[in-house]
Amino acid sequence: MVEASVSPEAFLAMGREVLAAQPFSQLIGAELATFSKGRCELHVPVSDSVKQQHGFVHGGVVSYAADNALTYAGGSALGMLVVTAEFKINYLRPAIGDRLIARAEAVHTGKTQSVCRCDVFVLKDGEEKLCAVAQGTIAALPPKS
Repeated sequence: MVEASVSPEAFLAMGREVLAAQPFSQLIGAELATFSKGRCELHVPVSDSVKQQHGFVHGGVVSYAADNALTYAGGSALGMLVVTAEFKINYLRPAIGDRLIARAEAVHTGKTQSVCRCDVFVLKDGEEKLCAVAQGTIAALPPKS
């Protein structure tokens, strides 16, 4: 459970520790830019290794950014360990640029699940363009016995 008395800096540091423990996140260079209760901003630098054959960021990487941001938002809203129960993504345009920015927020949080939404932008020449929108349900893990 996340304590309410944790400072914003400590909360962000805690979130970054979790991200550092995710091998795939480290592989693609994901960064947790902001993190607070029910909100998250995750960045993924664009490199050739995350592009598909037409030069766009691979849809799986865009999906990863949305999924992970949704989980951070929902997990922090619930204040416990969580997993993604389900999510849906709509790709709006090819992601062509220098960085993905996934901004997620918890829309409704109950006792064991949180419904969250996420906008994924691609940053190119200093301008953000919306490239995908996602919504998901984040579920609390049962306590270990």
